[in-house]
Amino acid sequence: MKENPYDNPVFFQKYSQMSRSVQGLEGAGEWHELQKLLPDFHGKRVLDLGCGYGWHCRYAWEQGADSVLGVDLSERMLQVAREKSAGTPIQYRRCAMEDLTLPQGSVDVVISSLAFHYVRDFAPLVERIRNWLAPGGAFVFSVEHPVFTAYGSQDWYYDQEGNILHFPVDNYYDEGVRDALFLGEHVTKYHRTLTTYLNTLLNQGFTLHHVVEPQPPEHMLDLPGMRNEMRRPMMLLVSASK
Repeated sequence: MKENPYDNPVFFQKYSQMSRSVQGLEGAGEWHELQKLLPDFHGKRVLDLGCGYGWHCRYAWEQGADSVLGVDLSERMLQVAREKSAGTPIQYRRCAMEDLTLPQGSVDVVISSLAFHYVRDFAPLVERIRNWLAPGGAFVFSVEHPVFTAYGSQDWYYDQEGNILHFPVDNYYDEGVRDALFLGEHVTKYHRTLTTYLNTLLNQGFTLHHVVEPQPPEHMLDLPGMRNEMRRPMMLLVSASK
C-alpha cells in the first residue's frame, strides 16, 4: 500500500493550515534555496512527482514551461491543485509515483518536493526517472534530511518544564520504515542515509551538481519555533542531470 496520509480528512485539514499551504512557495522555508537549483523552464517538458497543491507546477508554467504534469496519490491535494491552476494547461494525474508510466525521454525536467521519504524503494524510482528524462535533463528534489528521519519520532527531547534539550539521532544506518508524528498524526515514512540518496543517483549515471542543507531564511527566524530549526538540518536539496 503506497503511503497517502493526505486523504485523511483530519490530517489534510491540519496540513491546509500550514504556512506552505496558505502562502505557497513563499511560505516554504526551503524555497529560497530550492529556487536557486531549478533549471531554466522555458520550453521544457516538466514532471512534478508528489505535486501536492501544485505550487511548483504553477511556478514552472509561469517560467515558460512548454508542458507540465503533476502527479500525486492524494485526490484531496489534486483537487486543490486543479482549482489553483484553473485557466492553465497544467495537467494533473492521480497516481503513485512508483506506478507512473511515461515514454522514454518524454520529459526535460523532473522535480519533487518533500515526497520521496514516503517512497519505500528509492532506487527503482530513480531508474525510472532517468528513463523518462531526455539526455541532459534536470532532476531536482527535496526530502526530509536523514538526520531528521533517522530516529523516527521527528520531535525534540524536552526537559520537565517543556524546554527543548536536543534532537534525537539514532539508528541512522538502519534504513527503512519509520513511524513519524507529523502534525499530531502518526505517518509512515522511510529513512535512508545521505550516502544512499547520493550514491543511488551516481549509480544510475546522474551527474550531481548541488547538495544543499537549507537554513531558515532570515525573514522567517522570528516565526514561532523557527530559530530552533538552526539546531539541526530538517531538509536536503539535491540537483542533478542525466
